[in-house]
Formats: sequence, C-alpha cells, structure tokens
Amino acid sequence: MSRPTILHIDCNSFYASCEVSLRPELKGKPVVVANYNEAGGGIILALSKEAKALGLKRGNPVFQVREVLEKHQVRVFPANLTKYVDISRRIVSIVKELDMVGQFFRYSVDEFFATLPEMKKREDIVSFVGIIKEAIEHGSGIPVSCGIATTYTLAKVATWYAKRYDGYQGICVLEEEHVEKALRGLPVEEVWGVGWRTAPKMKQMGIHTAWDYAQRPQEFIQNRFHIPGVRTWMELHGKPAVDITTPPKQQSIMHSRTFTYMVSDKNKLSDYIRDYAVAAARKLRDQHSVCHSVTVFIHTNRHREDLDQYANGFTVHMQEGTADTSAIIKAALQAFDKVFLPYFQYKRAGVVLADIISDEAVQQDLFASSGEEIKRNRRLMKVTDGINTRYGMNTVQPASLLVTPEEQEEKNKLRNGLKYEPFLSQTTNLDDIIKVK
Repeated sequence: MSRPTILHIDCNSFYASCEVSLRPELKGKPVVVANYNEAGGGIILALSKEAKALGLKRGNPVFQVREVLEKHQVRVFPANLTKYVDISRRIVSIVKELDMVGQFFRYSVDEFFATLPEMKKREDIVSFVGIIKEAIEHGSGIPVSCGIATTYTLAKVATWYAKRYDGYQGICVLEEEHVEKALRGLPVEEVWGVGWRTAPKMKQMGIHTAWDYAQRPQEFIQNRFHIPGVRTWMELHGKPAVDITTPPKQQSIMHSRTFTYMVSDKNKLSDYIRDYAVAAARKLRDQHSVCHSVTVFIHTNRHREDLDQYANGFTVHMQEGTADTSAIIKAALQAFDKVFLPYFQYKRAGVVLADIISDEAVQQDLFASSGEEIKRNRRLMKVTDGINTRYGMNTVQPASLLVTPEEQEEKNKLRNGLKYEPFLSQTTNLDDIIKVK
C-alpha cells in the first residue's frame, strides 16, 4: 500500500487574507476584494468568511450588493496583484527555509505542491505538515489548508475536505482506505481537471460525483474526455499521471476584460488596450517565447438590442518574432486604430498574441533589426521583469501607463459612489508601509 507523500497547500480566501494580514484590526470583520475599475468589471474576487456569512459571493457585481456592503460596513479593497504575488513569494521562502520537504513549487499565486518523506502513521504526517502550516501562518499571516494523498488530484480532494470540515483543523490526510468515501462525497465539478463546461455534460451521463467518474471504464473516459480526462481518472485511482512541474507553453495568449460600464471614449479604451498588451507580453516572456502577430478585438453589448451593435478585430503581423513590451504595445495600438469606431458603446476588448514560437528559434529578417538590437531589447526586458518581480509588477512600466495621484484617487471610487480602501502596496512600496505612532 502506497503512503500519501504529495502535499497540497491552498491559501484560504487568499486576496482577502492578504489585506487582513496587513491590517490586523480587521481580523474577524467582513472584508472583500474586488476589481475596482471599469476594465476589471467591479466584481467581488475574494471574501473573508465573515463577508460570506452575509450572503455575499465571489462574482457578485459590487453595484448590485452595495446596500449589503454599506449596511454591514464591509471593508472593500481594490485588487492589488503586486501585493498578493509578493506575499505568495514570501510563503515560498518560508517553506524553503524550513527545508522539510522535497520538491516544492508554486502552482498558482495561492496554491503550492510539495513531496513529503514517507511516513507510516497518519498522526506523524499530520504533525509534520502541522509544522509547515504553522510556519506559513505565523510568518505570512495567511491561513492555509493542507491535503495529503498519493497523487496531485487526490491531494486537492483532501484539501477540499480540510477547508470545509473543522474537525480536520486544516489538515486532511487521504489514505487509500478512505478514498472511496471521499470521492463519493465530492461533486464532480470540484474535481481538478473538470471544467465548468465539462461538468454539465458529465451530469447528463449520470456522472455526479468524483466516485461516479472513477467508476466509469477507462475506455469510456478516453472516448469522451480524451487524454486529459484519462489522466484525471488515473489520478483518482491513485496512479500518478499529471506532471505540473513543466506546464506546456501556450500557443496563443489572450488578455481581455468585459466592462461593468460600457465605454465609448477612445482614449480610455486605448489605455485598456495598453494594459492588456503589457500583461500579455509579460506572460509571453515568462514562457520564453516570442509572437509574430498581435490581434485586438472590441465589441458592443450584444444583450442590449436597443443599442447599435458592432464587433471587429484586426491583426498586425510582424516580420520578427518579439516579446518586447514596447513593440507589442505599438502593434496593439495600430490594430486598435483600425477597428475603433466612434459613437458605439463598447462592452468588451482584448489583445491576443499568436504565431508563438520559442525565443530560441527567432529568425532575424535581413532588413529588420540587427542581432545586437534584438539582444539589447531582450536584456532590457529581462532587467525590467526582474525589477517588477522583486519590487512590484508596475515598478517599471511604459510612461504611457503612468497615472497621476488625482487619477488614482478617482480609481478608488465607483460611479455609484461606493468608496474603496486606498490602493496600497505595503510589501513592495516603502511609502505605503503602515506607520506606528
């Protein structure tokens, strides 16, 4: 019988927990984090358990729950990914400094995996993981839940139970003899690898729980859900089949938003396009790739039949593959100029990078940039990314993206008058550090 050696660590209500960790007086009070600008949608992204108790939910448009927020004096924070990424890195450092686990890596900003030494007794595993859990919570202020099992997928199943049942005290060890019971109680839509589009199809086939999924023949799963579905099926059977240490490179990268309020102003839309281009370019460099085309699309609200409708996109093809932020912004704005028409009320916009290849396979055009210029641009991007990684995502950015203090103050308010907490980066900006009087 194989013993559980895969540890999954999941931060509880991560964005909200980050804000509370930096404002201890908010512990035990309702706190939500929301995207606060029009491009981000004004949507609640994370909530403390006290906010959830008020009936608020992730995905609620802020303007629809304004009365609840004001009545219960819920503190609303603007999402600050720079801060959250920095705290996530701190958690990585804490675990690595403990030097208690084997392979340890961050799967996402609020999820981590590690391999544990094999231990025979469940109590020993709980005690061992408890030391790690306590170190993270004490060192970062972020509460975490931990699941331990024989595969990545089963470890996430264990974490699901650790989050929902107080008896586990945040640590659930899923041993082989308890797997069936755990899978019977897990809705299929909660299985790692089952998407929101796939779950309804599964339910039509009579697959309502993880156990139903695991009991279908492998051939049945492969015919309907292909190789990814088979890998999930194998993991539910306790057979390692998922490699998350080397994620596949994306063949296209899209960054887009649906606006809370329709936008007709060209300058405002072009600002959004710049933001999306910057974010997409960073993703491109993170996977050591370059793109040969940049597409911009915009469209109006198709649900508003009382308004004139328009949707269009345009692609700029580049002779040389690039991951340079300035070049991608330039191409995106060129494409935007081709598709923008005045007087329409736009509801969505985005940037797509495509024709992606490895940055090692770039072929230089005879009449384009010199090899030395390409190397210089790459060095510049590497330094820029390094500074932004260490000190915050927007420490160095194109001048066109900078905003004045007055503009930032306006961003702290919604059109409906709801006031957000100040946008602070206490972990990366000395000016934002809490002052003790």
